[in-house]
Amino acid sequence: MRNEPDGARKHERIAADLRAKIHAGELRDGDRLPGENVLMNQYGVARMTARQALAALRAEGIAVARKGVGVFVRSSRPVRRFGGRRLSRDVWRAGRSMWDVDETHTPVSVDRLEVREQPVSEDVARLLGIPPGAPVVVRDRRYIVGERPVQLATAFIPRDIAAGTSLVDQDTGPGGIYARLAELGHEPTRFTEELRVRMPTPQESQALELPTGTPVILVARTAYTRDDRPVEASLMTLSADAYVLQYDFDA
Repeated sequence: MRNEPDGARKHERIAADLRAKIHAGELRDGDRLPGENVLMNQYGVARMTARQALAALRAEGIAVARKGVGVFVRSSRPVRRFGGRRLSRDVWRAGRSMWDVDETHTPVSVDRLEVREQPVSEDVARLLGIPPGAPVVVRDRRYIVGERPVQLATAFIPRDIAAGTSLVDQDTGPGGIYARLAELGHEPTRFTEELRVRMPTPQESQALELPTGTPVILVARTAYTRDDRPVEASLMTLSADAYVLQYDFDA
């Protein structure tokens, strides 16, 4: 039987002890894990061994590092995304956010918000029913639940609809994009969503702070008016371990 190096056995044992405490609830979501110095003293190991134990938990997605602060238990409570309910006109007509409908447990914030004009790609042109290269207004943002990035989202709106309106402002106001479209005479009356799953790009992994091996869920949503004109398309990239997608249907 092959003997493993002593350091390898030690860092695995430390990781197993911490993992057991997390699963038993002794260390809860958001709690700070013992630091390298504490683990060194507690287990009588070198700093590299303590560092490897924490790195193993981070690689599993159980823990997350916050620069200059420490390593923390990563929240295991996923966002419950209510597919149909969140798009109801009763939500955005009332000036509410779709996130008010979703079950998040902790506050939601937006960062990396960017609004710009650009020629539309072939894939998005298909969703919007316009020629590739046609000008669109693009709204990029990242959503954070608590302190965890969970979603990247990009909305595309034909320029002839959005130009010169609050749709190009940083803050579109109560009810968001769909409320503003309704005010402009382009009220969405139905939506389609296409979902697929793949492994993330390096840029997505970095932006969503994904543990190694975590896939992403891609959601492509299109909003249509009563006369079936596509007026907005959104491409969303969701961290798969951060979401439960719930869809309710009448029989």
